[in-house]
Formats: sequence, C-alpha cells, structure tokens
Amino acid sequence: MIDESILRYYDRGNEQHRLLEDGGNLEMIRTRELLERFLPPAPATVLDVGGGAGVYAAWLARRGYRVHLVDPVPIHVEQATATAAVLEYGFTAALDDARHLDTPDESQDAVLLLGPLYHLTERSDRLLALTEARRVLRPGGVVLAVAISRFASLLDGLRRNMLANPAFAGFDEIVARDLQSGQHRNPDPDNRFGWFTTAFFHHPDELATEVTEAGFALDGIYGIEGPSGLWSEAWDDPVRRPSLVAAARAVEQEPSLIGIGSHLLAAGTKA
Repeated sequence: MIDESILRYYDRGNEQHRLLEDGGNLEMIRTRELLERFLPPAPATVLDVGGGAGVYAAWLARRGYRVHLVDPVPIHVEQATATAAVLEYGFTAALDDARHLDTPDESQDAVLLLGPLYHLTERSDRLLALTEARRVLRPGGVVLAVAISRFASLLDGLRRNMLANPAFAGFDEIVARDLQSGQHRNPDPDNRFGWFTTAFFHHPDELATEVTEAGFALDGIYGIEGPSGLWSEAWDDPVRRPSLVAAARAVEQEPSLIGIGSHLLAAGTKA
C-alpha cells in the first residue's frame, strides 16, 4: 500500500515533465550516462520498477531494449501506457509494488529502481525491494538503484535561500530532521513551496550497505548531479551545460563529494 501523501503528490501528474524542466535535465543526462555504462547491450530485458510516467522506459525502448515498467501510482501507468503507444517500438506498463513483484524468477537482465527506494521509508521495505530485484534478475544481471542524498534539503535550502528566509518558516525543522534521520516529511498536504513528499534520504554509506545486504556485489555508488546541481539555473545557458555535466562526471565517485548532489546511484551485480 502506497502512503496517501505520496499518492497525492504524484496524482498531480507532473512527473512526466519534471525531467524536462529547470535543472532536471542535468539529472536526466547524467542518469542516462550511468545507464549506458552499466546496462547490458540491447536487446536486453529491463524491468523499470517505479518507472513513473515512462521517461527512461521510452528512451530505452527507442534504443532497442525490451522494457516492462511497473509503478504503484495509477496515473503513472496511464501516462506510461500512452507514451508507449506512440513509439514505433514501445514498452509495456502495469501496476505493481517494488516489494512484491509480479515477475518470474531470473527473467530479467537488468532492474531499474530509479524511484522506489526513496519512498520506502522503512529499511525493511527497501531491503525487500532490493531482494525482489535480485530474485527476478538472471545470474550476472544488473541492478541500478537511485536514492536521494541525505543532504538534499540542506543544499537546496541554501541554493534557494530558504534557510534564513521568514517566508519559509519551518523549513529549517525539515532540514534538521532530514540530517538526523533521513526521514523527510512535508507538513503541508498541498506541498507548499515544493518541499517534496514523504521520503527517506540516504547517506551514501547507507545505500551501499543496503545494496550489499540484499546480496548484490556492489560496483559502486555514484553522484548523479554532484556539485553541478548547486548551479542548476546555469542549465538555461547552453554554453555552460557541457561544463556542468563534465564537473558532475569528474567527481562522481569522490567520497567527500558524492552526497553533495541531490541523487545517488548504486550499481550492483547478481553473482
């Protein structure tokens, strides 16, 4: 069962546009880079768990992958199905839960968890999702799992001048809780000021531990946006975009900087 606050947040239908706005393109381009690096070559089978409106599923389908997307949010499945319908080589989509996948054992070459881990606020549920990913993977299969950085609210608050601004009263309490426990909560059901929704924010070491505890050989933890995320408004200048991507790539595995971006990616292999 999905948390009601999470469902309300995604029921607005904005996820299909998020990666095409503001600094989201940096996240998308860097995520695609890492997928290209770690996914087996097409036409491998890819299970896109929590794949939202199908932004990455569509991209992979165009590249020749056999993709099935699952998501617990009905509007996401509707949007993904509509997207797939207009592709020459589409993909399939269905409602499902990352913790209890309706997918046969050892049937997939790769599993993407690009969203579920940060909406499973209990560690036991995150391990269930990772264990399910391992179950459905063939030996040698790859899991690519994304988490939100423990420091995302703090850094976003600095970038958007929310920490010391009286108009954002209460944001500092959200940041304090995120830093202490990783348990992110938005007290406003209307998602005031874009403070996201119920989530868990990982420390990079926590993500590594969870992936290995689920039985994967960890290939690495990678910062997606890295420090470039702090200058996401610079994406509007096409001259600066290559340097933003290059900077993120240059320090993607620097231990002292991995957590400075909004998102982390873990790559693991099923032995």
